[in-house]
Amino acid sequence: MVTVEVALPASAGFAECPTWDAAEGVLLWVEMSECAVHRFDPTDGIDRATVFAQPVAAAKPRVDQGLVLSLRDGVAVTDREGTALRWLVDWSEQGVRGNDAGIDHRGRLWVGTIAGESSPGSLFRLSPDGRFEVAVQDLRMSNGIVWSPDTTRMYHVDTPTGRIDVFDYDAATGRATNRRVFAEVTGTLGVPDGLCVDADGGVWVALFRGGAVRRYSPDGRLDREIGFPASLTTSCTFGGPDLTDLYVTTARRDLGQVEPMAGNLFVVPGLAQGCPATPFAG
Repeated sequence: MVTVEVALPASAGFAECPTWDAAEGVLLWVEMSECAVHRFDPTDGIDRATVFAQPVAAAKPRVDQGLVLSLRDGVAVTDREGTALRWLVDWSEQGVRGNDAGIDHRGRLWVGTIAGESSPGSLFRLSPDGRFEVAVQDLRMSNGIVWSPDTTRMYHVDTPTGRIDVFDYDAATGRATNRRVFAEVTGTLGVPDGLCVDADGGVWVALFRGGAVRRYSPDGRLDREIGFPASLTTSCTFGGPDLTDLYVTTARRDLGQVEPMAGNLFVVPGLAQGCPATPFAG
């Protein structure tokens, strides 16, 4: 029996990118409309926020306990306190906006952008040694980026396409090749947004405007769907001490009176075994 619970009544305008920080024992999540990075401790229910000067689309742990951030204008890292910024990448002159991010098993950061009026979006790779390279071009809205447990596959969503793509992945070099369709998201008003994977290789995707999270088996078959009392489900991740609880972020926007639960952080306890997040090694 699946039980959907409110982990935090956040009423967030646009919550995104949940990531379990095992070193701190907290769930990182961002509130893009408030330019904030949150740290939620499920053991005591305390949620702490750090506000920045511009929207944050993704926040991931670093090896030194600071954070690496995908911001509107580029990529930056913070100190241990999560405040002072040091910019690594600046795309403010390119007419694009930073969006979702993921970290591979070797500690490389992959970060995508949303296209502007005259500039396409892209998916970039930032290596720990500082090399910043374009990996995939001509995207519209780069979103969920995750890897299979055996590191041989990388999954990615370009949301307007309505599908999840998969690449062959070389963990030694960080190269993603042979892009192809993994799963078409059909039979719903929702479009694919954030992703996570479980230990069996299943791919979980949040359906924005679909009020649901779906699981696709490693061969791309839809085998599970869980509904939520908020239509704007944005992303998902496994967390908790044993990585068995599925956390799901949602957006409220202007749905407050229509959907009173919109914008909350939800959890489905004991759903499946997740995979540990790798911190950014740069």
